[in-house]
Amino acid sequence: MSNSSGNHVETAYGLAQERYAALGVDTEKALEKLRQVPISIQCWQGDDVGGFEHVESVSGGGIQATGNYPGKARTADELRQDVEQAIRLLPGRHRFNLHAMYAETGGKKVERNVLQPEHFSRWIEWAKSLGLGIDFNPSCFAHPLADSGFTLSSYDDGIRRFWIEHCVVCRKIGETIGRELRTPCVTNIWIPDGYKDIPIDRKAPRELLRESLDQILAVDIDANHNRDAVESKLFGIGSESYVTGSHEFYLAYAVEKKILLCLDAGHFHPTEMISEKISSIMTFLDEMLLHVSRGVRWDSDHVVILTDELRAIAEELVRNKLLQRVHVGLDFFDASINRIAAWVIGTRAMIKALLIALLEPTDRLRELERSGDYTGRLAMLEELKTLPYGAVWEYYCEQQAVPVGLKWIEEVRRYEREILAGR
Repeated sequence: MSNSSGNHVETAYGLAQERYAALGVDTEKALEKLRQVPISIQCWQGDDVGGFEHVESVSGGGIQATGNYPGKARTADELRQDVEQAIRLLPGRHRFNLHAMYAETGGKKVERNVLQPEHFSRWIEWAKSLGLGIDFNPSCFAHPLADSGFTLSSYDDGIRRFWIEHCVVCRKIGETIGRELRTPCVTNIWIPDGYKDIPIDRKAPRELLRESLDQILAVDIDANHNRDAVESKLFGIGSESYVTGSHEFYLAYAVEKKILLCLDAGHFHPTEMISEKISSIMTFLDEMLLHVSRGVRWDSDHVVILTDELRAIAEELVRNKLLQRVHVGLDFFDASINRIAAWVIGTRAMIKALLIALLEPTDRLRELERSGDYTGRLAMLEELKTLPYGAVWEYYCEQQAVPVGLKWIEEVRRYEREILAGR
């Protein structure tokens, strides 16, 4: 960055700092808090949820990436290379979210129910070298034993047993990851189970799912290294009428078992906002997991952008002092644009939302609310919308030695010419 550009950023930041100080907001403290919040970046954006098993499956189990933009990662090494490029363009220190189907087995066929930590050793060593934590997920989809549309809630004992064993080994892998990286791994269970059309018996599959989860969690795992989470969904491709693992089911189960509940922003009705659920859930749970996504008309997993809902999610975390109790991960996969750019756009949007929330004079707003001054509350909320948070954001990027403004896309274009074009 040129000195003139740097001076411009610092000058703009100084003016913004004064504006926020007038409202009692210390921008330096806000940036220090922001630096401590990692975002878990999803591996599956880099290869369109393909994984490296090359198993044959009739259906994807409710997973569909659309688009054919050139240059997707074909190997674990290429995926790691792409992730590193994205991370270089992001301020802060973050995490990496890995699915079981990204195991490296040396070309040997290893069934998912017998996977071992050794199949993820290269991922662990890579994360160590970059100072990243890793989160983990069983892959209960895109597999012949998921083609019926049912896994942990299947009426077939053999199918159900396979997926129970898969989730157990994944918890053990998560425990190893957490121990090796010295930061707890969040192992999140999501299943695609459900019916395309109206079912007769909604209860029996849920009873089977509860039994399966009980067996999975019965295996002793050190919570200091692994945190268990369960993720709900309203509907999916091929399960439009009924999903076994509904929000109500997993909410009750998480509260009973004292494990994490995962809220995915795209897994609810299009007008149902997860930001409104956070405070209720965190009244009863110690921790929770967010999969931040963007649905357009359906659970389409569009790249996260700075929407009102994204800001509302961040505000709930900051206003309720939940940044240390809520794990923030991303969950989108867009194959129609440059995949590295998708990571950068989505992650930067999440960080921006957190910054905007941290720049809010929350205590002052709370005082207005509790005193019954709703006029003053609304007036201040509106005033905050035009304050120069963009200047604080650019200063943060400069301080973290990552490109300011749109300069990052120049790096992505260069990488596309030099690396991606050859794939």
